[in-house]
Amino acid sequence: MRSYVQGFSLSQEDVDAFRQHSGPPADAQLFHVARWFRHVAVILGSPRAPAPPRGLQSSRGRRTQPPWSPPAGSEPCQLRLYNSLTRRKDVFVPQDGRRVTWYCCGPTVYDASHMGHARSYISFDILRRVLRDYFKFDVFYCMNITDVDDKIIKRARQNYLFERYQEKQPQAVQLLEDVRAALQPFSAKLRETSDPDKRQMLERLERAVRLAAEPLEEPARRGLAGEELDSRVQVLLEEAKDLLSDWLDSTHGSEVSDNSIFSKLPKFWEAEFHKDMEALNVRPPDVLTRVSEYVPEIVDFVQKIVDNGYGYVSNGSVYFDTVKFANSEGHCYGKLVPEAVGDQKALQEGEGDLSVSAERLSEKRSPSDFALWKASKPGEPSWPCPWGKGRPGWHIECSAMAGTLLGASMDLHGGGFDLRFPHHDNELAQSEAYFENDCWVRYFLHTGHLTIAGCKMSKSLKNFITIKDALKKHSARQLRLAFLMHSWKDALDYSANTMESALQYEKLLNEFFLNVKDLLRAPIEVAGQFEKWEDKETELNESFYDKKAAVHEALCDNVDTRTVLEEMRALVGQCNLYMAARKAARKRPNRALLESIARYLTHMLKIFGAIEEESSLGFPVGGPGTSLNLEPTVMPYLQVLSEFREGVRRVAREHRVPEVLQLSDALRDDVLPELGVRFEDHEGLPTVVKLVDRDTLLREREEKKRAEEEKRRKKEEAARKRQEQEAARLAKMKVPPSEMFLSERDKYSKFDENGLPTHDAEGKELSKGQAKKLKKLFEAQEKLHKEYLQLVQNGSIP
Repeated sequence: MRSYVQGFSLSQEDVDAFRQHSGPPADAQLFHVARWFRHVAVILGSPRAPAPPRGLQSSRGRRTQPPWSPPAGSEPCQLRLYNSLTRRKDVFVPQDGRRVTWYCCGPTVYDASHMGHARSYISFDILRRVLRDYFKFDVFYCMNITDVDDKIIKRARQNYLFERYQEKQPQAVQLLEDVRAALQPFSAKLRETSDPDKRQMLERLERAVRLAAEPLEEPARRGLAGEELDSRVQVLLEEAKDLLSDWLDSTHGSEVSDNSIFSKLPKFWEAEFHKDMEALNVRPPDVLTRVSEYVPEIVDFVQKIVDNGYGYVSNGSVYFDTVKFANSEGHCYGKLVPEAVGDQKALQEGEGDLSVSAERLSEKRSPSDFALWKASKPGEPSWPCPWGKGRPGWHIECSAMAGTLLGASMDLHGGGFDLRFPHHDNELAQSEAYFENDCWVRYFLHTGHLTIAGCKMSKSLKNFITIKDALKKHSARQLRLAFLMHSWKDALDYSANTMESALQYEKLLNEFFLNVKDLLRAPIEVAGQFEKWEDKETELNESFYDKKAAVHEALCDNVDTRTVLEEMRALVGQCNLYMAARKAARKRPNRALLESIARYLTHMLKIFGAIEEESSLGFPVGGPGTSLNLEPTVMPYLQVLSEFREGVRRVAREHRVPEVLQLSDALRDDVLPELGVRFEDHEGLPTVVKLVDRDTLLREREEKKRAEEEKRRKKEEAARKRQEQEAARLAKMKVPPSEMFLSERDKYSKFDENGLPTHDAEGKELSKGQAKKLKKLFEAQEKLHKEYLQLVQNGSIP
């Protein structure tokens, strides 16, 4: 074996001879030999020698680096999600690397979308954005639209029958007769209703109908006609719409046979739902499924459940055998809410209003069994299938559609808290019966209830606020901030207080962004943007990194946006204190540091969907959906206007021209707010220019006027009270001490020569203590009266 060193060939004997030496020659004249020795040593390895001490060796030996070990670091926090399957926060581990499959229960589209829908879909939109844009998961998000359902069928029939009834233009006599007929079953239903909220709603409806009918009774009996009567007919038709629709459906619903009637209603409300979601800045799903488009897949899904032994056919319908499933090895019924298994009221609500007749209930082997497929009755849509014409059950729809797209097991399934039982428990059972597994869903997420000013929200109780109505009062950002300020899994109260908190939070952030933008607009040299950091900058930067770490921990903790927003609020507060301190010291705040913080906050708000447009810093000014970025377009002109105004004000002050100063103030207070522009004047500092939402500025102006008016009113009230007190004091001063007690004949009956009381009203002599007390009052009045006489003598009092 031979070794090669820069062209020289060395035998094994040469190598062994080299290793005999302990080091290079010590003679300084042989430095060339020493250099070659070290060179060969690097290639062949050092010759046998004692181990050198740690650190640098002597100048004769080779220098070596000291040992290095990595820092201990800290354990990174893991994302945990509250999982309804375990009722605890579990570490989130997707089944396939970074890919996340997610199915969300969508709306049943038979009426306008309301704030209960907003609660679920904004919350899931926030979670989805955080998983995708913050934690960088590859999320595949599917949602369904339920367009075949008992509620839709009944509402579609009612609308169709009522419209047909209106087209006949019933006369007053006929309308009154029909209303009386409709009131009979309605009153019976009212008597049977035990739920206090529902009973109250029905009583209001009945009262409104009877009040609307009264003005028609006498004219109809007398056979009168005219515009006034026609107007009263229309009022009654409007008030009795729900009552008449229900009555018409019970008498003529079975006659409705055109399937297009049942598709027209959900198509309209689905379109409205998508408009509402777009207005709320909720991202559309990656895949949207409709029940009406998946009927063949649903039929196949039901058939396999039957083939696997967990379903049975009864009178044209197919039911899920809950007892068989629960007793099968590897299966469990009621995973989410086991304590609710057997709750017949909940089970019947899950089956639907059209599917809880005694006949339908008798078709089941067990009361807990639920319909996979329903045999259609007259007046219901139907599709052909192996068991006769029918339609899908409610629970099977999601299982079939999600199973078709996501397979035998998904990572996430979401829905409202009220869907846990029976809907989601039944979904789990029938899906795991189909796939013969026990892991159809790995993590179940349920959003909390929404209440309206502390009261339960219910569409059936007509106690709900539509999304469109909510957006008339508040912006999509304000609604989203309100939701971000609460945990996604807890109840949320939609009230004036909740929204006021969101408005104040938005204002806090917006003012900070505007202040930072104003700071960044100030001209500065290129090198000037890098300023020396003092203690205050170092402290703020440390706090910034602490807050970022706290935000990360909060997001890992079940996406706790409430804590995140509080940390962001605290960070803004610290920035505001820093800027105020620099301003008080007549020093410029550190631009780079504040810009970094503002961009971070903007980034987080974008992740949450609270900033929808393209904006690198703060809330955009152009308004949602506008392509024009207003700020860079108009700000140069506003800056010129501001500087010109400052020059004019300076000249006006120097030459003492108050009229010009008043015009300058009017420009700031009256003209510019109408254009969405705020000028903030600060003594000794340049005017701050801010672009703000026009409505916000006008509201601020009105609040300022109200505050000034209140201040003026309080000032006038205080002056009036002072005048009254002064008048009362003057009136008291006028009274001579000898007369002060004479008017109190109800208390005293006898007086001495100075006017001091000696006996009480009953003629009893006053005690020494009472007399002493009265003498003190007498002496005080004597002093006051002398003061009055002195004022009169001096001419101070006319």
